[in-house]
Amino acid sequence: MLPRGEFEQLVAAALDELPPFFHEKMSNVEVIIETWPTRDDVRLAGLSAGQMLLGLYQGVPLTRRGSHYQLTLPDRIAIFQGPIELAYQTPEAIRQGVKHTVIHELAHHFGISDDRLRELGAY
Repeated sequence: MLPRGEFEQLVAAALDELPPFFHEKMSNVEVIIETWPTRDDVRLAGLSAGQMLLGLYQGVPLTRRGSHYQLTLPDRIAIFQGPIELAYQTPEAIRQGVKHTVIHELAHHFGISDDRLRELGAY
């Protein structure tokens, strides 16, 4: 397993590489790194036993926010180091896996569903 600091740098780099438009539009969202998802995380993601969870978005997508959205805790994007390193085994593959996962979870923040991501060929 990569040292936590190195993995954090990969996540930070993936965020830094986003076009300025995305940085300008992101609102009230935090990206955190967890070693492994909890059982609740897996359940919230709708996965069955044995499926791997690389990241998880929890919150109110930008497309669903209205005037009622005030004084709300930040949306949460969790990036899971352990599963990413299991799925992507070389340093370059891990870097690409982190980038893909960060973009995927941010897409949910912007209101893009998994179905729509499939339609767009994102995975």
